[in-house]
Amino acid sequence: MVGERAFRVEDGPGTPSAAEVAAARERGHVPDVLLDGRLIGDGPLGALEPVTVQPAELAQLCDRRRLPRWVVAKNPLSGGFVQTKALMRSSELVTVCEEAACPNIGRCWARGTATFMIAGSRCTRGCRFCNVMTARPAGPPDPDEPARVAEAAAQMGLRFVVVTAVARDDLPDGGAAHFAACIGALRERLPECRVEVLIPDLRGSWDALDTILEARPDVLNHNTETVPRLYSRVRPGARYERTLELLARSAAFGLTTKSGIMVGLGEGLGEISAVFGDLAAVGCDLVTVGQYLRPSPVHLPVARYYAPAEYPALAALGRDRGLAHVEAGPLVRSSFEADRVAEAALAPV
Repeated sequence: MVGERAFRVEDGPGTPSAAEVAAARERGHVPDVLLDGRLIGDGPLGALEPVTVQPAELAQLCDRRRLPRWVVAKNPLSGGFVQTKALMRSSELVTVCEEAACPNIGRCWARGTATFMIAGSRCTRGCRFCNVMTARPAGPPDPDEPARVAEAAAQMGLRFVVVTAVARDDLPDGGAAHFAACIGALRERLPECRVEVLIPDLRGSWDALDTILEARPDVLNHNTETVPRLYSRVRPGARYERTLELLARSAAFGLTTKSGIMVGLGEGLGEISAVFGDLAAVGCDLVTVGQYLRPSPVHLPVARYYAPAEYPALAALGRDRGLAHVEAGPLVRSSFEADRVAEAALAPV
């Protein structure tokens, strides 16, 4: 049985006072804290799962006037970034890197990688964490887009490509045929390239899912996003059980499967552990875990920021629950260094 998180902190220069810690805990900004062995919180002590946090880190978590330094991306605009952006515009392609305001865009584009977002830039869902525009799509997917994606991937010299899409609930197959066409175009243009697809839930149409599975991507990714208790608030229109079944069907088909969750929305450690167990039980191989960052004031607020030491602890917890690999970090996202992450389940590229 997994208890709840606690911070273990030694008193020293820069350590917040017990009163400051208690006030931050009351606001939900930090969990229970063991400050020099003294419990600030409800405990009980024996049921807590402590991680060691540095005094300066605790101070940043107690002070919500500015972001903790570990969630502020350092993205210098290198030549690789400029070249990638120019290629996307000249190819009339959309990337989730831009549409979802990913904090890693500079880092990934500088190394010549990007996640292609197909089937338009307007999503039919209204998930309350996502920066992608919610609106009725402007028409059917562009039939020439798969060829443009493949050509852009070739120009970038990619050997591992990630393709995602907005939810297209307006289409009978949810965009499944367009995914399959993109996989096929990439296979034809770059036979040695491996392909990961990050797909929506297709409203539970398993015939549509079969269309994607039969195109045989190397990795089938579908995000769980959060714990079941928060689904109605975080991603209305989605169903936790549907997500698990989609992943189970993909694993049963023989594909490497992947999912991702965000932390900082109000979930508990026991709930995260249960999600890890559910994902392992349906055959999911890879899971990404990253800090939720609020894209704008109209999106869900951050309940709390996780300390750096919590991410290795979460990765270990996922492995304990049976997952092959958990990639966890403050700025980790679904397609973060997807080629490297996939090596945990695939032979080296």
